[in-house]
Amino acid sequence: MKKDAVAAVATPVGTGGVSMIRISGDNALEVADACFRTFSGEKLSDSPGYRAYYGKAFDGEKPIDEAVCLVFRAPHSYTGEDVAEISCHGGIFITQKILQTVFSCGASPAAPGEFTKRAFLNGKLDLSKAESVMTLISARGEQGANAAFNLLEGSLNKKITEINSSLVSVAAHLAAWVDYPDEDIEELGSAQLEKTISSASAELGKLLARFDSGMAITAGVDAAIVGKPNVGKSTLMNLLTGTERSIVTEVEGPTRDVIEETVELRGCILRISDTAGIRDTEDKVEKLGVERSRKKLERAAVVFAVFDGSSPLSDEDEAIIEMCRGRKTLPIVNKSDLKSEINISVIEDTLGSPVMLSAKSGSGFDELCDSIVKLLGTEDFDTTSAMLATERQRLCCEKAKQSLDEAVAALKCGMTNDAVGVCVDDAITALLELTGQRAGEAVLNEVFSKFCVGK
Repeated sequence: MKKDAVAAVATPVGTGGVSMIRISGDNALEVADACFRTFSGEKLSDSPGYRAYYGKAFDGEKPIDEAVCLVFRAPHSYTGEDVAEISCHGGIFITQKILQTVFSCGASPAAPGEFTKRAFLNGKLDLSKAESVMTLISARGEQGANAAFNLLEGSLNKKITEINSSLVSVAAHLAAWVDYPDEDIEELGSAQLEKTISSASAELGKLLARFDSGMAITAGVDAAIVGKPNVGKSTLMNLLTGTERSIVTEVEGPTRDVIEETVELRGCILRISDTAGIRDTEDKVEKLGVERSRKKLERAAVVFAVFDGSSPLSDEDEAIIEMCRGRKTLPIVNKSDLKSEINISVIEDTLGSPVMLSAKSGSGFDELCDSIVKLLGTEDFDTTSAMLATERQRLCCEKAKQSLDEAVAALKCGMTNDAVGVCVDDAITALLELTGQRAGEAVLNEVFSKFCVGK
């Protein structure tokens, strides 16, 4: 199917050394010829590809900038189509001027993720690899970049294909046995069926168990610092970020709203929120801040519950302990440089052993970092192993595992093999959706809408 050319700036917006405008489509080189002239006089549309051409970008007969154009030929390009990439000087005006000229020469504006979507549709990469592109672009640490690169190399696709192959063999045998009862097809024994299906379910379970840890090193997790006023939440925020991001005073309750910052901590990406002190108050402004703090706590993937070690636990402290019950929480007893007056056993009974810290002096910071990576499960994370990188992938994996568990339950209940086959088929469909082999248009649009323009 013929694909008209689309174009976009593929480098960040701003002033820099070089900007690059990407054009992709069946008529991409004709569009490039209309606005770029090589000093050698060669036509880009005559190029065999995989060459760089030095020349000038033109708006009609008016030169815009000296530039270099790279030419790639289908199907051996990122998108699987003919591609021209014009690299010019990195000024905002110059870049936009060349892009506007490219549009006037026949290209259409590329939608978010359209180049990668075309790569997917042209069979250059599966959907899980496509999603790993944005994971790699947004990686903020070495671990996250390594994990994303291995996804791009196909680690998840390989694992899912391996699991699906075993299920397809089972499904094919079950279907043949059900559809052709007069043929001499050996029925699979329940023990053999259960072993194969259970093994596939267990592999999916391993992927799901690694999801939260994987997200912590790639996309990052939301972390909320909570506690009553004046326990040192803002000092802790400043310690974690390495800057004076939050105001610190001796007056109770100076933080009236949620302050947010993203930090990398030993490979983990934390989107940290320093919340207002949680307490009962009649102050209307502070009350709004407290309510926002409660909502942040409810939504956070991980909670840092801070307590003042120099004071006995108050009713407000105990209320916070109850609010954190059952959540992924790291209790922190701050002000360890002062005389201890706190009953730690009350915290331990509900939230586990706390980290002893002096956020003011930094004493105990290494122990805090150790506890955070342990809580997030990233201390021994293997970035070379397959992992789920998006919520969409997780949902597909969960759906497949649930269907397989239902198949095992059906076997144990003595249900017929055709009922088991239906469950196995559902699992296969979910896994094919994960890799994009059976993903509908709505799914594709949702996936690629989250990409940046130009990729």
